[in-house]
Amino acid sequence: MTERYLSVDQVAELLGTTVRFPRRLIEERRIRYVKVGRHVRIPESAVEEFIASRMVHPLRRPRARYRRAA
Repeated sequence: MTERYLSVDQVAELLGTTVRFPRRLIEERRIRYVKVGRHVRIPESAVEEFIASRMVHPLRRPRARYRRAA
């Protein structure tokens, strides 16, 4: 199976952000990327990993019990 490589513009569109955000991720090395000449490509699996690593799951709190008024 062949990995799909996305441009910075495509990653920004996929994440719903401006181009500046994926560029900052690359600069800070917070996401995997590949340099092809002077072009930067981000593997689609790297975007999925980035999203999964920042997933926030809801807290499960016990249901509040209601007291009856006497």
